[in-house]
Amino acid sequence: MYIQYVGFNVASSSRIYNFDVIDTAEVRKFTVKLQSDAFRPARLRLQDGPAICFARLEQELQGETQEARAEAHLSIVEQDIQEYLKRHHPRQPLAKKTASYH
Repeated sequence: MYIQYVGFNVASSSRIYNFDVIDTAEVRKFTVKLQSDAFRPARLRLQDGPAICFARLEQELQGETQEARAEAHLSIVEQDIQEYLKRHHPRQPLAKKTASYH
């Protein structure tokens, strides 16, 4: 199975990322919706959009069975964003200020 990112569309309050999943038997089309407000300061960067959506689709595909196939239209939720930020943009601990006495 091969997942190919094929671009995105901008909607009024979101971006919809498009993927083709290519398997030996078929090509399936998927979309992953990400709300525009996820791209605020201290949140996702624009370049994170395809990566977080790819990860969400990959997770969905790994959990599918013959009886329960992955949904063609997925959405990114807050938990997905938090997990992605922890893995890809961990917060650095604040440096301790040392007092200097003169």
